[in-house]
Amino acid sequence: MGPPRYCWDRLEERAGQRGNGAPRAFAHTVSGAARGVLIAVAAVMAQVDVHFNVADRVHHACRVVRKARAAGKTVLVYTRDADRLARFDEALWTFSALDFIAHVYAGSPLAEATPVWLSAEPLALNRDVLLVLDDEVAPAYAQWFEPFERVIDVVSRDEAERASARERFKRYREEGLAPTAHDMAG
Repeated sequence: MGPPRYCWDRLEERAGQRGNGAPRAFAHTVSGAARGVLIAVAAVMAQVDVHFNVADRVHHACRVVRKARAAGKTVLVYTRDADRLARFDEALWTFSALDFIAHVYAGSPLAEATPVWLSAEPLALNRDVLLVLDDEVAPAYAQWFEPFERVIDVVSRDEAERASARERFKRYREEGLAPTAHDMAG
């Protein structure tokens, strides 16, 4: 998967901070006439990481999910491409002989008890990590990304995928998100 530029192991100890060191939420005290008033302003925005130049998009996504689960995080995997989602579903069963990653499609009756959900629709769900395997910008993505701690967009070496990823990256920036690019080529 290449050298990571962030560390899942320290995600818990950085829970109050974003990847760039800026606080995820902050509070300050404003003195009133007779007493102090606590004003808490939650400036929570998902940390957006773009993993590009991956040799195999689906296999890389499996590795990302394995890392997230090892850190105790829940994951939503999103792509509108039904074939890609089915390949990812199959890959989670077969990519490692030593790991079992419990996963279901988001509409499953077992979803509430399962840490990894697969979806072809941008669902507003209570998950820690959103893993994007789609080629297009998700509808209303800026609002959709808000509840997630981290959004990871995976891009292969395919030139068409890279072109659509550049467009997504540009749109993320236009919405005020601060995507970080991670070259996974080596």
